[in-house]
This record gives sequence, C-alpha cells and structure tokens, in this order.
Amino acid sequence: MPFITITGLNKSYSVVGNRLHVLRDLELSVEKGEMVAIMGASGVGKSTLLHVLGGLDTIDSGEVRVGAHDIAGMGDEARVAFRNRHIGFVFQFHHLLPEFTAVENAMMPMRIARLTVAAARPRAESLLRRVGLGERLDHRPGMLSGGEQQRVAVSRALVMQPSLLLADEPTGDLDEATADSLHLLLREMHAEFGLTAIIATHNPRLASKCDRTLRLEGGRLVA
Repeated sequence: MPFITITGLNKSYSVVGNRLHVLRDLELSVEKGEMVAIMGASGVGKSTLLHVLGGLDTIDSGEVRVGAHDIAGMGDEARVAFRNRHIGFVFQFHHLLPEFTAVENAMMPMRIARLTVAAARPRAESLLRRVGLGERLDHRPGMLSGGEQQRVAVSRALVMQPSLLLADEPTGDLDEATADSLHLLLREMHAEFGLTAIIATHNPRLASKCDRTLRLEGGRLVA
C-alpha cells in the first residue's frame, strides 16, 4: 500500500460570499521513502495541499490517508496529536521564536509533547550539530543568518523523528548558494532518517533533487 493516499480531495474557501475552489477531485499516491516535489504558480493551492496533509486544514470532501491514519476523519485534538508525533514541517519563513535559543527552538515539539528538558535537549543538540550548528546552540535567531535559521527549522521539524516531512518553499527566502546548501541537507536528512517527503517549490533546482515532480494545475496534480 502507498504511504500517502489522497482520493477525491476537494477544498474550497469562502471569499466575500463566494466559494473559491482550490483543490478539485485531487488524487495523489506516494510510496514510503519517496521525495516528491510539487510545483505550480503562486496561489494555485500548493500550501493548501500541504496543510491538508499535515492536519492543519480540513477538507470539503475526499479521503486523506498517511500510513494507517485517516486524517480527514480525525477530530481537532487527534489531528494535533498526529501532527506533533508524525509530521515535520519546514516553511519558507522559519517561524523561530525570537526569545529562545537555537536549541530551545529545536526542542519545542518535544516540550509540546511533554518531554522533559533533560530528555529533549540532548536530541535537539545532536540534530543541530548534525546540520552544522554545533557552535550556535545558544544563539538566538537574530544572531543567525537566514540559512542558519532555516537549519534550525529543519532540526525542529525532525526532532520528533517524524515519518513525513512537509516543506513549503523551504529555500524561497534564501540566496542561490545558501539554497543549494539546504537542498543538499534536505536530501541527506531524507535518506538518513528514512523519511517520506513532499516539497512545494518554485525552484527547479530543488525539484530536480527529488525522486519525481508533479505540477498542481486547476486544482489537480499532473505529472
């Protein structure tokens, strides 16, 4: 069985009294261990698709399964617990908490899951060292470059050892050299952690590093 299965997915929003249909009868099948790029114009629904997969957004109709989990059928509390345990998110803007250090930001999903600092900190430190930030553990985001901040975000996304990584324009705010470095890191971490990954991107260089690329057009995915 595929690790991700989406069938008949429809998602719309109410905009000034009208319905804006973003995803229409969308179908997707992803095998465990795949890294899939989703490309498409701005506003076409790439972020919406990732939010649905990650349990951040509900749907109008259809089925969304990740592993044995029926995301579309979950209640709010179940989606929150599922997201914290099984999904790692990396966004275009890192969304680090400015008052916390790099290691404290990386620890955050574990603290939300009620792990103690004694249990959480070693794992967060190990990941930050793995992504090249061993000398930056106690630096706050304002003391880090854009690329370093995004590496903290990658560490935070992986600290709960998720089965699925969702990345939404993860290099969209970086210069080309820094973006290429992050592309390589994502590919390395994907292999090292045995992840399944879906990456929404405008960047053909990042898409070329994925196993396959799909394009979102008219609310549907095409090869």
